[in-house]
Amino acid sequence: MATAVQKITLSSSRDIPFNKLVLSQSNVRRIKAGVSIDDLAVSIARRGLIQSLHVRAVLDAEGQETGMFEVPAGGRRYRALELLVKQKRLAKAAPVPCVVGNAAGGILMEEISFAENDERIPPHPLDQYRAFQTMRDKGMSEEAIAAAFLIDVNVVKQRLRLASVSPVLLDLYAEDGIELKQLMAFTVSQDHARQEQVWESVRNSWQKEPYQIRRMLTETTVRASDKRAVFVGIDAYEAAGGVVLRDLFESDDGGWLQDVGLLDRLVSEKLKVIADEIAAEGWKWVEAAVSIPYGVTHGLRGLSGIAADITEEEQATRDALQAELDRLTDEYQDADELPDEIDARLGEIETAMEALDDRPVHYDPDDIAIAGVFVTIGASGSISVDRGYVRPEDERPVDGADVATQDEVIDPETGEIQTPAIQRAVITIGGQPAPSAEEEEEEDSIKPLPERLVIELTAHRTLVLRNALAENPHVAMTMLLHKLLGDTFIHTNPTGCLEANVRHTFFSAQSEELKDSPSAKAVNDRHERWGDHVPADDQALWDWLTELDDGTRMELLALCVSYGVNALFERPNPYSGSGVSQHGLDVRLAQADRLARATGMDMVAAGWKPTVGNYLGRVTKPRILAAVREGAGERAAQLIDHLKKGDMAKEAERLLAETGWLPEPLRLASLDGEQPIGADQADDGEDAALPDFLTEDGEDDAVAEEDEQALVAAE
Repeated sequence: MATAVQKITLSSSRDIPFNKLVLSQSNVRRIKAGVSIDDLAVSIARRGLIQSLHVRAVLDAEGQETGMFEVPAGGRRYRALELLVKQKRLAKAAPVPCVVGNAAGGILMEEISFAENDERIPPHPLDQYRAFQTMRDKGMSEEAIAAAFLIDVNVVKQRLRLASVSPVLLDLYAEDGIELKQLMAFTVSQDHARQEQVWESVRNSWQKEPYQIRRMLTETTVRASDKRAVFVGIDAYEAAGGVVLRDLFESDDGGWLQDVGLLDRLVSEKLKVIADEIAAEGWKWVEAAVSIPYGVTHGLRGLSGIAADITEEEQATRDALQAELDRLTDEYQDADELPDEIDARLGEIETAMEALDDRPVHYDPDDIAIAGVFVTIGASGSISVDRGYVRPEDERPVDGADVATQDEVIDPETGEIQTPAIQRAVITIGGQPAPSAEEEEEEDSIKPLPERLVIELTAHRTLVLRNALAENPHVAMTMLLHKLLGDTFIHTNPTGCLEANVRHTFFSAQSEELKDSPSAKAVNDRHERWGDHVPADDQALWDWLTELDDGTRMELLALCVSYGVNALFERPNPYSGSGVSQHGLDVRLAQADRLARATGMDMVAAGWKPTVGNYLGRVTKPRILAAVREGAGERAAQLIDHLKKGDMAKEAERLLAETGWLPEPLRLASLDGEQPIGADQADDGEDAALPDFLTEDGEDDAVAEEDEQALVAAE
């Protein structure tokens, strides 16, 4: 006979006046831990009593209820309420929600008290991070969140930064697949795709310490302590649209500058200004660079200038500084450690004395006319100027007569001696001639293309190239065999244009219209057409493939190979590790051009046209006019050159609609030796190499989009 399951009865709840409650001596919590009573009182005052108290009726000697209740579970909440009563913020008889236990139930109050504390499970840290993120999304400021939970605002910032890491990594953290210290390291970058890429490369490696993760995430950046960054200044870099990555969990010496191309441009511009000022002194040439190679002055004659005499006022200042230095040195010579203010003052005195001792040097004007100056950036980021060097070809002839007359010009008709026109100093920046004012004006007329725009344009090109390859099985087979033979016999070959695993390559940046383009629709239709026929089981797939005819197998091969096509431009990584090198990028884009020719790919026939959204509204007015001039002729360009940028872009879209004009990233490189994008147009900076049409121009009408939606597949 089945035994009936005994039903349990839960304790009832009721509101009990606070002055009828007393703290039980059976509460097992004796040691202070966690939130203080004061903080808990603040929380109750803000949010109310979130958890009820567990109480039992106090019985007299005859076992009758006395009207009082003791609290075996919830003692800290009771003390917090007691504090609020003492502060007169809570009435003595205020009703308190309580769960009333059975006094005669036979369960010890010590058991209730211990179970209430022992069975409490704290939330996972990720729950807190996401809760803070939700609160901020709903309008609470970081300061308000910090005040609500009585924590420092920097702690809130750290938790919010952790919550902003890639959801893939957060899910791993929730399942204990990644450690908190590793998750903290990933916060130095906001690029989810890059975070996931780095994790994939280190997850099965012994080298996955936080410092290694940070190094990989910042390997294409420049530290804020780099002399170039100090020379330009972080404020100037950020004002020009540069982004600084910061680590909220470790000392980062000011962070990392992400846009190396922009930094190098700002360095060149500032060096150019300084070089122009020095050239105004009359020097024949000025050579400015981030670093001057060792031995660059070998073979040059150094001029011997005369140091300027120190003035009486400067001498008096120096004597006073020396006297103060001697006094402080004598006073603290026996001290084990200098006070901070004395140490700082000694540094100020030494700096001031060095500035007075570093006297300006005067040179003979005739020597200045044939000599030059080296301008470079010191290790501390300060400018270093080394004047007075004469190149062998600039030396004057030894013959005295020639020396006397070399700077004189004689009019052949009148015989009058004339003074020759002053020749402008030749200025070089980073080994390249600095543009003149006229050349700078011409440069300003055609600004470089923004990097994101080039990535979007090459995403278009990649998708069209995929579709073209999928329609040419013979070319796909040739390409696949080329890749496989290269991997087998030429082991040093870069990856190139084809990911032969085949791994589907997604686009980190793409325009809105990409998913609706004819190529995207063709790729999707082809995928869906085969999707219903391909068996999911491994053995069934093998058997199915063996039954297909060669034509169908070739069509499938072309389809699969096409998904591995990667003709995207990306920033070259000058260091070892992940990413693509400059050589690898050159090979990739050269192979993409070869593949485009072999398949007969035509961007115009594929439906790409310049529009306001995909190009014309994203570039400067001079580039719009240059595009119209190339595609529709000079007369068409003249018709719109007076318009504002928005109207100019709209008119340019109309004028170029049927011309077949393409921007540089969508054109094929010529077969007469022209290099693909990024090969010989690269920046000379040591941390990045970008095509010259990629460097940010910093103008209001240039694109400066910072927040990219990563890995949104057009397919």
